[in-house]
Amino acid sequence: MLLCLDVGNTQILGGVYDGERLLTTFRRTSSIRASSDEFGVFFRGVLRENSVDPQDISMAGICSVVPDVLHSLRNCFRKYFHFEPLLLRPGVKTGLKIRYRNPLEVGSDKIANALGGITRFPGRNLIIVDFGTATTLCAVTKDREYLGGIITPGIHSSMATLESKTARLPAVEIVRPSAVLGRSTVESIQSGLYHGTLATVRTLAAMVAEENFLTDDDTAKPVIVATGGYGRLFEAERLFDAFIPELPLIGLRKAIELASAQNL
Repeated sequence: MLLCLDVGNTQILGGVYDGERLLTTFRRTSSIRASSDEFGVFFRGVLRENSVDPQDISMAGICSVVPDVLHSLRNCFRKYFHFEPLLLRPGVKTGLKIRYRNPLEVGSDKIANALGGITRFPGRNLIIVDFGTATTLCAVTKDREYLGGIITPGIHSSMATLESKTARLPAVEIVRPSAVLGRSTVESIQSGLYHGTLATVRTLAAMVAEENFLTDDDTAKPVIVATGGYGRLFEAERLFDAFIPELPLIGLRKAIELASAQNL
């Protein structure tokens, strides 16, 4: 079995694969740093609670935007699982053609999302939206070219900035408001966060599509794929064609499959 970990600035998303079948997923905060032993005890415990024997885990894949977590994670797998995990990072052969000026700048989370996208939607142009700590968009062609991306503040980061940089604006629950115009301070903030993110993503996705995929051929029009913790909040808005929370895990599984094939 394969354990995949997507380490973000706020959370770690984990998933266990048996072949191509995703058995279970789990989340853990990444804002609180942990030692290798703490990670080891947590992973073994959460696997058992989800009816997976830790002894059945034969490999792990990690993509991380938090570099100082990697040392503890690698030592965790060495001590508690007795193997060296695969780290998805620039330079790992994935079959993607990176069109960044400096390909080494592309984050491993973006690579994992791109791999997950082309695995789920082969032969299609893609715009991938990740609603995480940052809200990001990237474009991937049907020929597996990673064209580039956009990074904007995430909805929770925007709320934290409002709270910390203003004297009288409180933190609020992030929800889909019932109306655009709020009738209280809390409702006004909630509307700004939600509809501001909605308008930003909708506009940027349309601009990316027009700039890179403008065509009369319907089959060449991009599939808009969403992932990330806040993506489900926007499911009713017809903002994207598919919401796949486990998209980076799909990409990690594919990266390990490719790495194994290269080592044969």
